[in-house]
Amino acid sequence: MSSSDGRGPGPRARGAPRTARDAGFVTAETAVVMPVLVAVVAALIWGLMAVCARIECVDAARAGARAAARSEPRAAVIAAARSAAPRGARVAVTREGDLVRVRVEAGLPGVGRLPVQVGGEAVALAEETVR
Repeated sequence: MSSSDGRGPGPRARGAPRTARDAGFVTAETAVVMPVLVAVVAALIWGLMAVCARIECVDAARAGARAAARSEPRAAVIAAARSAAPRGARVAVTREGDLVRVRVEAGLPGVGRLPVQVGGEAVALAEETVR
């Protein structure tokens, strides 16, 4: 079937030149796909930042729990945890019998006004209780 028989254009052979009707399709498809790709890449980068912040919170909680287990003053425990924590993180230190618990929480900017909280917690046995 060819376009010379009056029935309109038929299937195009591989490698045949494009017609004028096909000229704008690539531009239109690119205009639709590009914002979606940008949004997906932004979401992946934000997710990676959230995972990194979570790891920092866990590391900070472990550093604080080690300091608390050595019976260091409360200010030194909080300073040890804050030195490894993400900027603006909250640090809480509690004692439950022989155990010390350090919890570190940090807020991440979310979509619009929906912030996301990440955190980490570590528990250690106080050294003065070991016999």
